[in-house]
Amino acid sequence: MPVKLTELKSGDSAPSFSMPGSGESGTVELKNYTGKYLVLYFYPKDNTPGCTTEALDFTAKKEDFDELNAEILGVSRDSVKKHDNFIAKKELGIILGADVDGKVTENYGVWVEKSMYGKTYMGIQRATFLIGPDGKIVEVWPKVRVKGHVEEVLDVLRNHTG
Repeated sequence: MPVKLTELKSGDSAPSFSMPGSGESGTVELKNYTGKYLVLYFYPKDNTPGCTTEALDFTAKKEDFDELNAEILGVSRDSVKKHDNFIAKKELGIILGADVDGKVTENYGVWVEKSMYGKTYMGIQRATFLIGPDGKIVEVWPKVRVKGHVEEVLDVLRNHTG
């Protein structure tokens, strides 16, 4: 049974996952990040304005995350092919996970009912999870506003590692 986004909180064990990753990354799994911090961010769709800005912001700060022993993994329901095209087109320096079957987005509670122009539909709620080296959730950002978000994640990470 999928969890609701608000159910996952600091101190909880992060739900394990396995999905195809972009480029040469092969299969990306939570267990591959043991001993490191993982910034797991969910976004609705490749090549859309907000999602592009968020991916570019994470790419721009990748070295800062590297210095703090943190990896970045963006997840949407787009295919690996779409991810690879997005990465090439925007020159992204991060790995993107392809949750095509939707299991990861459901397990993290980010597959939600949304509405636009009076119509309701299911989609990914933009959210970020900072997962510690022990596999426990350090922080959850349930409804991300793209502007300034990457800096906010970095600040929490710095405070947690410092």
